[in-house]
Amino acid sequence: MATGFPASTGDVLSAAMFNGLVAFTLNAQTGTTYTTVIGDSYQTLITQSNASANAIKIPTNASVAHPVGTVITVLNIGAGTCTISAVTSGTTTVLSAGATAASPTLAQYKSAACIKTATDTWYVVGAIA
Repeated sequence: MATGFPASTGDVLSAAMFNGLVAFTLNAQTGTTYTTVIGDSYQTLITQSNASANAIKIPTNASVAHPVGTVITVLNIGAGTCTISAVTSGTTTVLSAGATAASPTLAQYKSAACIKTATDTWYVVGAIA
């Protein structure tokens, strides 16, 4: 997680915190399934590198309470197609302009931002298929 997040009223912004605002923390994944965690909520870039088809899963708010306004950035650097979807599709809604709105996919070297707009609602935008 980037230095300085989250902040509270009255916190003083140090030089290290300010400089951390422009940097991403890398979360390198190589498996076939990764479920996001609270540490992915702030300026984290999830890199997915696997030669086989793989998945990034977004959990329900009850499991991981990402704050509304969270943006999770995913970059697929592996040869396998990366699918972004909900862990529990009946509870968490993932929407995109991709061919399958609830399960957008990323080809190799493509990226997307997963944006939380309500308790269990996420929009995926970017280089999706």
